[in-house]
Amino acid sequence: MKVLFVSSGNSKHHKVSPFIQSQGDSLSSLGVEISYFTVRGKGFRSYFRAIGVLRKHLRNNPVDLIHAHYTLCGWVAILAARRTPVVLSYMGDDAQGTFVGRGRIEFSSRIVIWLSKLIQPFTKALISKSANLEKVVFRKSISHLVPNGVRLNQFKIYDGGCRGELGLDLSKKYVLFLANPEDPNKNITLARNAVALIDRPDVELLNVYGVTHDTVVKYLNSVDVFVLCSFGEGSPNVVKEAMACNCPVVVTDTGDTRFVVGQTPGCYIGSYEPADFAEKVKQALAFAEVEGRTKGRERLLELGLDAASIGRKIQGIYATALGLSKREIFSK
Repeated sequence: MKVLFVSSGNSKHHKVSPFIQSQGDSLSSLGVEISYFTVRGKGFRSYFRAIGVLRKHLRNNPVDLIHAHYTLCGWVAILAARRTPVVLSYMGDDAQGTFVGRGRIEFSSRIVIWLSKLIQPFTKALISKSANLEKVVFRKSISHLVPNGVRLNQFKIYDGGCRGELGLDLSKKYVLFLANPEDPNKNITLARNAVALIDRPDVELLNVYGVTHDTVVKYLNSVDVFVLCSFGEGSPNVVKEAMACNCPVVVTDTGDTRFVVGQTPGCYIGSYEPADFAEKVKQALAFAEVEGRTKGRERLLELGLDAASIGRKIQGIYATALGLSKREIFSK
């Protein structure tokens, strides 16, 4: 079975977003033949230009199904594909808007939300990463709630961490913020204010951005606490990646974070009030000092959020979209 992934290709650091590549790899391991088409450039004009390019690509490289990641990529696929069925994954901003503050989204992103609703009659299946994204879906009969999975073989445990390799001070307590500090949605101000309120000379906020996933794994194995402060998310991969490394976490209640962390000891939900978030970070630091690491990895396996399990779910969605049985999907 041949499936074409259509997604944005604007990252400075990756040709294909790592979590999309991870999903493709997990499907490839199940026998699905995955190829990639990326839309370069930002703005509606870039997506419009991509329609003709994709149409030509499909003439030379026919596939059984297209899996589009993000609504505008979905429109490119539908307008280029003609009879090829399209499955669409909502990514976050397309279903709920681009957050610029607590409860505030960019006005222009409302257009994309509208397009996310308008596209539904033309798709064979709709995948939402979390329940808050699924709210945009009115075609419930083809709707599927499937979070992103984590490659546990990549996000592995390094006993003792990697502080020496990373040049981190062995005597410090590190609070890790893994996001672009210039993105208002990621809300680094909350992390900075919380660490300032803790007011301990041995506690340092560490902002890491634009490094390889393998380097991220080493940081998550080496810091004391990971924090996510976002106003809006779908199913943030980085939270699951931190838990896969058994790192204590403090996260805001956004997307599916509350569901993912559950009651896992060493994992906390903080509010957007700096004093409360600081208190949760204190608790996480205390947990790290006494217990060391969490059992977040066990929690992910319990929820079936490893990449292999998620790959099997998506494979089943493809089979349904094409009217195939799971056995037929291998011979297609």
